[in-house]
Amino acid sequence: MPPPTRTHAITLVPGDGIGPEVAQAAVRAVEATGVDITWRRAELNESIILESGKSLPQYLLDSLNATRIGLKGPVTTPIAGGFQSVNVALRKALDLYANVRPIKTLPGIKTRYQDVKIDMVIFRENTEDLYSGLEHEIVKDVVTSIKVITRVASERIARYAFRYAKANGRKRVVAIHKANIMKLADGLFLRCCRETSNDFLDIQYKELIVDNASMQLVMRPETFDVLLLPNLYGDIVSDLAAGLVGGLGIVPGANMGDTHAVFEAVHGSAPDIAGQGKANPTALILSAVMMLIHMRETEAAHKLQSAVEAVYREGKHTTGDVGGSASTEQFADAVIRTIKG
Repeated sequence: MPPPTRTHAITLVPGDGIGPEVAQAAVRAVEATGVDITWRRAELNESIILESGKSLPQYLLDSLNATRIGLKGPVTTPIAGGFQSVNVALRKALDLYANVRPIKTLPGIKTRYQDVKIDMVIFRENTEDLYSGLEHEIVKDVVTSIKVITRVASERIARYAFRYAKANGRKRVVAIHKANIMKLADGLFLRCCRETSNDFLDIQYKELIVDNASMQLVMRPETFDVLLLPNLYGDIVSDLAAGLVGGLGIVPGANMGDTHAVFEAVHGSAPDIAGQGKANPTALILSAVMMLIHMRETEAAHKLQSAVEAVYREGKHTTGDVGGSASTEQFADAVIRTIKG
């Protein structure tokens, strides 16, 4: 007899802009793997935020607290009105302290680095640093923004990165910092990374100042394995790294905590192309691969990852941002056909 199937409940946040299009493509691709999922749809978009006056409506938090897993499309945060970023608010509300962004060469994509194999994973602390939002106007036209670095947050992101490296056969972790200038704040982050590295002596540990790391990423991206960064540097460096492999349209992401996990594409809502079928759903589909691995549906994750790579290798059904002409739906159809063989 075949083993019993497990049903997974997942909160689906389609978002706005291109979000509903890429979310629908990701849902179809995940379902094609045969995993049994109950999707709990939770709408969140700019209009809902403006109407409710909240970046995170309670029903969304209630759903995520029930399922503990979310697949999220991009959501536009209203610029006016003082609303906190939806992503920042969600990470803080659910204590999603680890932002994980794999940066990997996909076959068939033409970039300046197409002859170089890039395969790195970025671990970005997700809850503090300058994203704490502590800003004050001291006197007119003089503003301070407070950078918060704590031992608790630094230790747990460092330990998360090293544990991932050990579990996944990664060889090197590099901590990226600016401790030569911010000796106390980045100095504390570095001390925590160094202390954690002592518990993982089989993994090579080194440190790079963030400006040098940025240059090295552009010159020798193939030399990087696992990158460990505070919040702001992680945000900037992960977008830089995405540019090495073809852009934000193909880079997945995960926001991980001890009890919750939310998987999302790195890119934004791109309202200028919403509803036109031009959006590349690869980033959210690959985020769903990370979600399946988290759910221990490793066979389904492998099927989906392999299907995406096969579609890129063939090159007939890719979207415009990577040099193709296929629509969002046509790309998803090609992935699904590949899964089903």
